[in-house]
Amino acid sequence: MPAQAKHRRSRTSSLTRGIIAVSTGGAALALPVIGATGAFAAPAHPVAVEKATTSTAVSGKEIAAQKSAPVTYSVILGDSLAKIARDHSVSGGWQELYNGNRKAVGGNPDLIHPGLKLTIGAKADNNAAASAGKAEKKAGSAAAADSETSASSDRAEQSADRADRSERTTELAAQGAPAATEAVAAEPVAYTDDLDGWIKESLAVMAEHGIPGSYEGIHRNIMRESSGNPLAINNWDINAINGVPSKGLLQVIDPTFQAYHVPGTSMDSYDPVANITAACNYAADRYGSIDNVFSAY
Repeated sequence: MPAQAKHRRSRTSSLTRGIIAVSTGGAALALPVIGATGAFAAPAHPVAVEKATTSTAVSGKEIAAQKSAPVTYSVILGDSLAKIARDHSVSGGWQELYNGNRKAVGGNPDLIHPGLKLTIGAKADNNAAASAGKAEKKAGSAAAADSETSASSDRAEQSADRADRSERTTELAAQGAPAATEAVAAEPVAYTDDLDGWIKESLAVMAEHGIPGSYEGIHRNIMRESSGNPLAINNWDINAINGVPSKGLLQVIDPTFQAYHVPGTSMDSYDPVANITAACNYAADRYGSIDNVFSAY
């Protein structure tokens, strides 16, 4: 019988090969593994994942930058700030759109006209917005609060817009303030104290009384009759011989001036506006309009 060895080593395979699947974000990598003593697995390097993540982040930034860039919009017939803000998904609604375009729109957000250029995405004019806010607070307007709460939906935004105008009108009426149309009508129009201003003021009076005539027709006849001198008088023709000389810008005799004098104007036949208006009233009665007069009348 052979002698038994005291230290027998079991024979082992010097190299055992295996395959370990390493998951890297859904992709399986087959890596060789050294078996037996000293076996180890090579670490996975998620290079592809990092590149993909970086590329996605860059694309997201570019898209966000494109969305945030201001764009110019031209108002068309039927537009309102609420409609434009809704169609372009403006954060903050029509108030934000108005604040960013306050200088272009003016003091009344309801008055926009076709062709007006608006910047969608423009930053609000903080100074103008602050001034407007103080004015609204001083007037006791509740429109701003109503409008802010209406931003949650398009329908609520439109409703708040209508309520805003209604509340402002009601509030002004409660305070005894005149209506906008009354304020405009009551405000006097300033005319220059010269031939241009006299003709324009006369045309305004004529319009109130339905007397026809144009600026060109009046100016043409004035230059022929008096050369624009409101104190002109004819002391040599048949009227002068009869004791009623022609006077003023359109050379009207006193009987004609009195017969065709227009209420609201001076009774002085030398007064430029009164003279023009009475003469045009006479010309309308006899010739249809001062525009039809091309010679002595």
